[in-house]
Amino acid sequence: MSVTRPAGFTASGVVAGLKSTGALDLALVVNTGPRTSAAAVFTSNRAKANPVLWSEQVIRDGAVSAVILNSGGANCFTGSFGFQTTHATAEAVAAALEISASDVLVCSTGLIGTGDQTFRDAILDHVPATVSALSRDGGPDAAAAIMTTDTHPKQAVAESPAGWSIGGMAKGAGMLAPGLATMLVVITTDADLDPATLDRALRSATRVTFDRIDSDGCMSTNDTVTLLASGASGVAADETEFTEALTALCLDLSRQLQADAEGASHDIAIEVVNAASEDDAVVVGRAVSRSNLLKAAIFGNDPNWGRVLAALGTTDAVFDPYEIDVSMNGVMVCRRGEPFESRDLVDLTPRATTILIDLKSGASAATILTNDLTHDYVHENSAYAS
Repeated sequence: MSVTRPAGFTASGVVAGLKSTGALDLALVVNTGPRTSAAAVFTSNRAKANPVLWSEQVIRDGAVSAVILNSGGANCFTGSFGFQTTHATAEAVAAALEISASDVLVCSTGLIGTGDQTFRDAILDHVPATVSALSRDGGPDAAAAIMTTDTHPKQAVAESPAGWSIGGMAKGAGMLAPGLATMLVVITTDADLDPATLDRALRSATRVTFDRIDSDGCMSTNDTVTLLASGASGVAADETEFTEALTALCLDLSRQLQADAEGASHDIAIEVVNAASEDDAVVVGRAVSRSNLLKAAIFGNDPNWGRVLAALGTTDAVFDPYEIDVSMNGVMVCRRGEPFESRDLVDLTPRATTILIDLKSGASAATILTNDLTHDYVHENSAYAS
C-alpha cells in the first residue's frame, strides 16, 4: 500500500487527461493526522519549476496536510501564469479538503515548458475527483499516476517492531542526477515526530541514497522529496532507529529508480574505497559515472578499465593514479595503475555490474549508482517531446 501503509494517510490517483495515453496522471496524498509534521528537500538546480518555488514556501513552517502531484507536464518555464496555476491548484485542494492552501505541497513532472490553460483546466477540473477517490487503499493508484517514462510504479514499506511504519512512492527514469534529491518522492510515516527531527532524518537519508544516483548526469528542475508524519501510531520513534529505517527505504526506492532508468541494460554500482575523505569518494564515483565512454563500453559488455582511470584522473581528489586498483565484477583488471588479471575474465553479461576503485589514500568510501548508455536511451530522449 506504499504511502497509505502508515496509519493516518489516504491517497488517490485519477485520470485528468494530461497524458495522451489516458493513463492515471493526477495523484493526491493526504495526512489526516493527528500530526501534520513535514520536511522536504528540493532540486538545487537554479532553474526551478513553479511547483518547487511554491512548495519551498509551504514547507518553511514544517506543516503539510496534503501533496498533489501531476504527471504529463512539468509547469516549468511557464512564467507567472504557471506559478498562478500552482497556487490555484493548492487553493483547489485546500477548498475541497477544508484546509489551508499554505499546507498543500504541489509537485509536477513531465515536459518542461508545458503548463498552458488546457493544462491548468485539466488539473483544477479533476481536483474534486482526487478528493472523492481518497482511500486507505489508494497508494498504488497514486504511485502509478506520477509515472512519466517509468515502466512501473516504485513503492516501498518499512515496519518497526516499536509499532510505527514508513511508506514511500517514487517516480523517475531519466534526468536522474543529484542535488539534495532526485525525482519525485513522497514518504509517509505514522511515527510521532516533529518537523526538525524529520528534516534531520530526511537530509541524512537522501545524502547517501537519492543524492548518489547519477544515472545520466542530468539534473531535473522539479525534483522533490517529501516526508510527512501523521503521529497516528502514537509512538515517538527513536531518531536513530527512524533515520536508519528511512535510509533503508530510500535506498530501496533508489535502486528501483536505477533499475528502471530509460533504456538501461546494466545497473552499475561504482564503489570507491580507501579515499582520503567521503567527499573525495563521491567526487571520484561521480566522475566515473558520468563517463559516456565507460557507459558505452559497459553497454557493449567491454571491461574497458582504462576509461575508469581516465575519468577519475579529471578530479581533484587525493590519490596517486599509479597506485590505484580497479576491479570489475570481482576481477581485478588493474593493480597499482597497471594491467593485472585478464579483462577476458570479466563477465559483463549480467545486468548487475560492480566497479570497485581502491584509491589507497585513506579510510573513507562511497557508492554511486548509475547505468550504461544504450541505443534505447538515446531513442527515448530524442523522441520525448513528440
